[in-house]
Amino acid sequence: MANSNIKAVAKLGVGTLIMLNVVAVVSLRGLPAEAEYGISSAFYYLFAAFVFLIPVSLVSAELAAMFPYQQGGMFRWVGEAFGEKLGFLGIWLQWIENTIWYPTVLTFGAVALAFIGMNHGADSVLASNKIYSLVVVLAIYWLATFISLKGMGWVGKISKIGGMVGTIIPVIILTILGVIYLCVGGTPQMNLHGNFIPDLSKFDNIVLAASIFLFYAGMELSGVHVREIKNPTVNYPKAVFLGALITVLIFIFGTYALGLIIPAKDINLVQSLLVGFDNYFSYFHISWLSPVMAIALVFGVLAGVLTWVSGPSKGILAVGKAGYLPPFFQKTNKNGIQRNILLIQGGAVTLLSLLFVVMPSVESFYQILSQLTVLLYLIAYLLMFAAAIYLRYSMKKAKRPFRIGNHGNWLMWLVGGIGFAGSLLAFVLSFLPPGQVAIGSNTIWYSVLIGGVVIFVVAPFIILRFRKPSWVAKGSDFVPFHWQTDPASQARLAEAEAQFEASEGIAAPTAKPAADPTAEPDKTSTKS
Repeated sequence: MANSNIKAVAKLGVGTLIMLNVVAVVSLRGLPAEAEYGISSAFYYLFAAFVFLIPVSLVSAELAAMFPYQQGGMFRWVGEAFGEKLGFLGIWLQWIENTIWYPTVLTFGAVALAFIGMNHGADSVLASNKIYSLVVVLAIYWLATFISLKGMGWVGKISKIGGMVGTIIPVIILTILGVIYLCVGGTPQMNLHGNFIPDLSKFDNIVLAASIFLFYAGMELSGVHVREIKNPTVNYPKAVFLGALITVLIFIFGTYALGLIIPAKDINLVQSLLVGFDNYFSYFHISWLSPVMAIALVFGVLAGVLTWVSGPSKGILAVGKAGYLPPFFQKTNKNGIQRNILLIQGGAVTLLSLLFVVMPSVESFYQILSQLTVLLYLIAYLLMFAAAIYLRYSMKKAKRPFRIGNHGNWLMWLVGGIGFAGSLLAFVLSFLPPGQVAIGSNTIWYSVLIGGVVIFVVAPFIILRFRKPSWVAKGSDFVPFHWQTDPASQARLAEAEAQFEASEGIAAPTAKPAADPTAEPDKTSTKS
């Protein structure tokens, strides 16, 4: 029964998966933030790719191939290593940071929509209006939610088309315009003779550059769709690597092209991409293309949001049905889509969007939510890197169709260690406000970031504290963790969890995981 179901839904090929990965990772909205650095921006992209994107791609490829038909994504990977509580924390953070991220990317969508008009000055004023941005953000988000409720067929098609129309094609056009601009004698606004390696003594530069890690976040997202991928043990790693290469090239070429047409001092984190296109089109006397490009970019935003709406929320649904969330969160519609989770997510996005009212500008709102998103996501990545290394020892004999290094564990230690160290560095730096953006009150800045991290990290432990056996969905085929069938591993896991809870000040459970009725393996465990 399970196998036939798996076959029936396995419909995502390499091309579609590459596009899902690129759309999930690439957002052209981030180009202005790095364009300020001129030639040295490529250094930041390559550095972040080396210490973050490549490790994430390699590690997530090995983990997804290890568990090709087990549900849960991040929950499965972390849970197999460190237990259900940290596994739940991992996928919870992936989902909640994703929820916080929506208003930031949709702010860019609102700005793009504002530039559909032909009056550049009026468009810029409208894009800076907080009420306008709030209305458009919510309109686009709820449209994406409605489409997601139609099923993965819709999401896959729109994401594939939207990725081309709203991301790939615009960055190709932007790059070509930049090359032609230089060839015909245009004055470059970027210092082409600047240093490739930036001045790292300027702390403000390092802080803002740390946000580049968020640009690369999401390459592991397709792990939750692993049951819907044709031949996942081969196609998943292939799609991840090709997607990573395309991602780096898009960011470098797009950033350079933008920096050529806009002086660094005039760059606005929210508006400058549209201003850049406007400036190029005006220079070449084809201003009529500005509204067309704005519409294309809005479509790209919609495609990106669709990819993320359907990803982490799908993982949360699978985990919830295994008994980790109340029945209310397990409700699906006739298409099998996580209806209530999407509605709750929409309510959270709506409330977060109201921060427009208290922040001094659209740009400052954009920056503070971006930083909070980075912080939460990096905690999940720290867990993922640590889990990949730990599983090399706790599951030595497990099949790894894709493996980092053919012999021994040294290459996993190198790749996973670099990813862990890079993520930890970015995590620490992301608490500090960047000097390039007027954030208003430092009190609000630190309150939102520190308070947000504490609340969202503690929340999943509170949920698990009140978990009941009745939360397990009838007919759930969630495959138990390997340690749930190994008494020795159960004892070691209980000890490790107790040590973690003691260090975090979390009350220890009254029983070991093996005694928890919701954690016991059932007769459907062979369905994998």
